[in-house]
Amino acid sequence: MTAPRKRSRRLVALPLGMAMATAFAFLPNATASAAQAAPKATTADAASLSYVVNVRPGHGPSAHVKKAIADAGGTIVISYDRIGVIVVHSSNPDFARTIRTVRGVQSAGATRHAPLPAQSTTDVGTPKVLTSAEAASARATDGQDPLEPLQWDLPAIKADKAHEKTLGSRDVTVAVIDTGVDDTHPDIAPNFDRDASVNCVSGKPDTTDGAWRPSASESPHGTHVAGEIAGAKNGVGITGVAPGVRVAGIKVATTAGYFYTEAVVCGFVWAAEHHVDVTNNSYYTDPWYFNCTDDPDQKALVDAITRASLYAERKGTVNVAAAGNENYDLDADSITDPVSPNDGTPSDRVIDPHRCFDIPTQLPGVVTVAATGAKGIKSSFSNYGLGVIDVAAPGGDATRYQTPAPPATSGLILGPLPGGRWGYMAGTSMASPHAAGVAALIKSTHPHASAALVKALLYAEADPTPCTDPYDIDSDGKVDAVCQGSKNRNGFYGWGTVDALKAVTR
Repeated sequence: MTAPRKRSRRLVALPLGMAMATAFAFLPNATASAAQAAPKATTADAASLSYVVNVRPGHGPSAHVKKAIADAGGTIVISYDRIGVIVVHSSNPDFARTIRTVRGVQSAGATRHAPLPAQSTTDVGTPKVLTSAEAASARATDGQDPLEPLQWDLPAIKADKAHEKTLGSRDVTVAVIDTGVDDTHPDIAPNFDRDASVNCVSGKPDTTDGAWRPSASESPHGTHVAGEIAGAKNGVGITGVAPGVRVAGIKVATTAGYFYTEAVVCGFVWAAEHHVDVTNNSYYTDPWYFNCTDDPDQKALVDAITRASLYAERKGTVNVAAAGNENYDLDADSITDPVSPNDGTPSDRVIDPHRCFDIPTQLPGVVTVAATGAKGIKSSFSNYGLGVIDVAAPGGDATRYQTPAPPATSGLILGPLPGGRWGYMAGTSMASPHAAGVAALIKSTHPHASAALVKALLYAEADPTPCTDPYDIDSDGKVDAVCQGSKNRNGFYGWGTVDALKAVTR
């Protein structure tokens, strides 16, 4: 993830050659963000809001519920009957409160504060791309792609050694649930799975050709993530962790960069029903960083996405998600969330992370990934927490904190950008796709493995990484985070750092 204030998983995007002082303008403590730039919804604007209504799974909404939705001023956009989630639009400000009283409705809530569509179209940081001269100066050896020598992250998880054994199976597909994927990019086109790609922004699948691509004004985030996972080993650009598997784009972000519940539900259900083996989720679901289950609206969002993600897992999909970039201890007694709701009027609120959840990151069954830097220790920004973090993977860090060995020159992660370009980003958004790529290699090695077995192997094959103690990333004599747990499982690294070589040899 890269991290504007909007959500740390959004964009810490830093290209080659950009000074780290400028670079860190996009790290979690930055103040500019698409979310904060969005105008607040007024009473008049509230004419068009989106809701999820959750009913008993498997049978679709009853005639009674359908009538109640209509009577309350709602229009059904789509009903995901298998999981009992109905997407509704309504101009009635009391719609959710009214529909929650209806027999057969288990939960219901507004998915946003901003009117439909979200108003801001401001992108969050534009990475400076590699120039043609910089790209030309890279020199590959021993069958490497030209920019691979700059990818310190591949040897950090032994992906370079894994590629000597296999590049992964064409029968395995990883879906990038994100801002969209540019499938015309030369590092992505050879491995792109068009049939598993879709635009889910409205909450209803749009299969128009190319609908999964980001526009020129939208974030390059999803394209970068897709390349990290499955950038082709084809003599061009970079190499992905699993360069032989296929990658799909499931676009769920609005042009303003919001990831709303109805879109995320659509994304998981689409993945489930299109034989996707792994999903990567480098975002949090807007507008709440943490969704508290004692709030009826937020509870409905947790219910809906939990149903969708577990449905995907039951269908064989491993769901991998980024942990977030605020250096939060997700196992703490309390956390102050200053950014929610990010499409309304944010305020400091103290939440209990055991009852208020970052979704999909903290949902049951989801693989939660923390970030490490070039020195193999927790990235300065990465969230952590004993029992929350499952594994760690390279997500980059400021070069002044963790400097890579030559020939790599940046402590960030290099990947493709739309329009046939390449650039650097950092965040747990970048760590998650490394873990997703290793999961894809495990699935390639064990093609009949269930989602549960793939996850078990991912954890068992991770390299145990002991707590960094004391953790003083900026060397100022002050502890910046406290790691709890043992070498084999702790709050910084979970079960350990993912290992691509073990994924293809065990």
